[in-house]
Amino acid sequence: MIKAIIFDFDGTILDTESAWYEALRAEYEAHGAELTLETFSKCIGTSLDAFNPYEYINTLIQEPVDPVRFKQAVRERHRLIMKQVVIRPGIESFLQSAKEAGLRIGLASSSERSWIDRYLKPLGIEDYFECIRTSDHVAKVKPDPELYVQALECLGVEPHEAIAIEDSANGSLAAIAAGMHCLVVPNPATRFSSFHPSCLMAECLSDVDFAAVVADPASLAAAKR
Repeated sequence: MIKAIIFDFDGTILDTESAWYEALRAEYEAHGAELTLETFSKCIGTSLDAFNPYEYINTLIQEPVDPVRFKQAVRERHRLIMKQVVIRPGIESFLQSAKEAGLRIGLASSSERSWIDRYLKPLGIEDYFECIRTSDHVAKVKPDPELYVQALECLGVEPHEAIAIEDSANGSLAAIAAGMHCLVVPNPATRFSSFHPSCLMAECLSDVDFAAVVADPASLAAAKR
């Protein structure tokens, strides 16, 4: 029986990841370099320890760029792009359905809490989450399962009683490693990624039958394989 749903944030609730890729890609092009989506995807859903695009550019060009100025330029591009980004389809209705069903609701993100707080309240969804775990709480972020393990403990549920809502390969690996069910809703930056075969996939959360997923996520995932 499902008792909780735990959401990822970046790329799942708000597509900050596609915005980061577009900002980085444009700034790379401005310096005569190319950043492919495949290369960028190495750092989606995890830390920059996996791949640092602010350092990688200097391996592609002859004249090194100042990493501080480069990062500032990328952040400014990202800020402008994010002005047009809205909450992903189906998120609010899924949250409301979970609340009405009496499920515990959590959030587990590899980002810092200050980054999450920048958006949750303006989006009007902050009060849905009983528990929020971010990179501030753990030694290792996704694909390590620690974020989900802590969120599960905080909500007081067992792994098999919870569904993770994810968008990235690293996030799905973390959820599966924690022993959870996982529903993946890719965004433009992650749609070509490879996901764990036990994950349930959906093009859009609005297309997902909430009652069916909560009733038997394992059978639905198996039927899709």
